[in-house]
Amino acid sequence: MIESKSFRWNECRAIAALLGTVVMGLSAHVQSDEHALDTLQVHGFLSQALVITDDNNFFGHSSRDKGSLEFTELGLNVSLRPHQDVLVAAQVLSRRAGGNSSDAEPKLDYGLVDYQMISDQERTFGIQLGRFKNPFGFYNQTRDVAFTRPSILLPQSIYFDRTRSIGIAADGVSIYLDERIPTGSLRIRSGLGRPQTGSDLARQLFAGNGRPNVSSDGYSVIAQLLYEHENSNFVAAISAADVKLDTSFPEGAGTFDFQPWIASIQYNQELWSLTAEFALRKQSLQGDNISRNFEITGQSWYLQYQRMINQSWSWLVRYDSLINNNNDRSGNSFEANGLGPAHSQFADDLTFGLQWTPHPQVMLAGEYHHVDGTGWLPTQDNPDSSATSRRWNMWLFQLSLRF
Repeated sequence: MIESKSFRWNECRAIAALLGTVVMGLSAHVQSDEHALDTLQVHGFLSQALVITDDNNFFGHSSRDKGSLEFTELGLNVSLRPHQDVLVAAQVLSRRAGGNSSDAEPKLDYGLVDYQMISDQERTFGIQLGRFKNPFGFYNQTRDVAFTRPSILLPQSIYFDRTRSIGIAADGVSIYLDERIPTGSLRIRSGLGRPQTGSDLARQLFAGNGRPNVSSDGYSVIAQLLYEHENSNFVAAISAADVKLDTSFPEGAGTFDFQPWIASIQYNQELWSLTAEFALRKQSLQGDNISRNFEITGQSWYLQYQRMINQSWSWLVRYDSLINNNNDRSGNSFEANGLGPAHSQFADDLTFGLQWTPHPQVMLAGEYHHVDGTGWLPTQDNPDSSATSRRWNMWLFQLSLRF
């Protein structure tokens, strides 16, 4: 097992203890402030989806009977300002996306102390300590809250759900700078920390190499530069990361290195928005006595059009494309080497979605996916890749609540 329950809880307790120590220290300086508790905020959300596929499985046994109800997200977050320059925030998340029921155990999603050293009309500069959400593309930092997503599923070529743990958050330190310029604002986010490995990361990453143990003993880095025009009509960003994981196979140890670059651009009008993101993903696995070393570069991109019908209704259409290895775009060499079917190395997804928000705290959504390829299909739901179908369809329906 990659990550034991005791390790996860010890990790959460350590971070919680750190946050508590900082808060107590800061509280000593603000005990005279009777209004400190006025800044306390508590929010939560709940999403439940039904997933139906004609072939293959996604988030449970979705191709059987009436589909799968194994896509549930439940979160509770709290924030407090013990000082005008300090924010303490944390969120606990219970998320099940297929797999077994233990995957839904509540975990610390993020927990941090945010200290703003500079905050004026020209710039904001601060530092965060703890477990922080990685600045990755447009949607990664809020991806688990359905109300912040343009669709039930984010574009899987960029925001992988099957390996989400490696990119969702890190334990360490993060800095940020917001600089106001004449035409808008520049935002810089950077972090140094240990990435999360999750309970099924090894199976997803190394399907052709057996199932090793994976750990994140070293530190990884991530950074993002984002520009937003003053009227928010135009937003552009570039994100980059270098993630290193230690792997232990029965025959020897190795190092996995993941280096993605993501370019993001969005144009907004009153009733519609056009969004595109493109990624180059360099991956390598190196080690002595490992049955399969590799160094590959893949690419991902999507183009998305979203339109408001009125204040309650919106729809979108999106084309999403994934290639695991630019030197083997069809996957034929992958299959010839006995590593799996060729269609597991790419995926082209045409998506149509509809959202209805009858109340600010209630949302209903539905979407349809026509997919060619299984490049982002979860291995835990499809343990026998040879039994998967290249072309398949998926319908999703979701109810989301928040307070």
